[in-house]
Amino acid sequence: MLFLIRMLLMCLHFMIAGVLGVLLGICRPFNPDNSRLCARLYAWPSRWILGYKLKTEVGPLMDKPQSCVVIANHQSNYDLFVFGNVVPRRTVCIGKKSLKWVPLFGQLFWLAGNVLIDRGNARKARQSMLTTTRTLQEKDTSIWVFPEGTRNFGKTLLPFKKGAFQMAITAGVPIVPVCVSTYSQHLKLNRWHSADIQIRSLPAIPTAGLTLDDMPQLMEQCREQMRECIEAMDRELLAQQNSDAPSVNRGNTTASNPNV
Repeated sequence: MLFLIRMLLMCLHFMIAGVLGVLLGICRPFNPDNSRLCARLYAWPSRWILGYKLKTEVGPLMDKPQSCVVIANHQSNYDLFVFGNVVPRRTVCIGKKSLKWVPLFGQLFWLAGNVLIDRGNARKARQSMLTTTRTLQEKDTSIWVFPEGTRNFGKTLLPFKKGAFQMAITAGVPIVPVCVSTYSQHLKLNRWHSADIQIRSLPAIPTAGLTLDDMPQLMEQCREQMRECIEAMDRELLAQQNSDAPSVNRGNTTASNPNV
């Protein structure tokens, strides 16, 4: 029952946030800070609706260089409502061109200044990537990318695609990795407290002086750092859950023993 109520509230919230986001986009179309404001519109109410507890350690992300490429692991459609809490100023995202036709959200995504790529057309995709590179170099704007390229429902990071790293090296801007703990497999929306989630950003990785020949090593470095970070957060959350469990069990035992 709680799950159904939450889904109904999320549908209503998604529509309201979409309307507000489109109005914001109409008032100041393609402003690169629209993405951050729209992300908050989606994320802040959803924390209450979905019932998850979020811990963030994102100093390097909030203090990021003026322009950078932000890379993050991609788990589920809920990422919008989780990562939306920490999107920094003047940061846009790369998405599929087909998103433009999703009612409300697609128009919001476009008006927020995000980059839409036609992955089925190699020439147009390359042109979009060149435009994005110029944006990084000239417009004090950062790009948020999910380098796995698709949702990852497993515990191990998928192989990274080259686009984000090619952009960073070509533009000469740093890469800032951002990691979220493995929450999609543990999200229990039929419980009042649905999950504990952590988001942690890692120090910026410079790309100045690198060439495209250095890209494979850079990709492996970023992937390994993110893998270690995600595993560390998962261990911390598991230890926290295990430490909370004995106190709950003791409470249940005491309550059930009339002689205590």
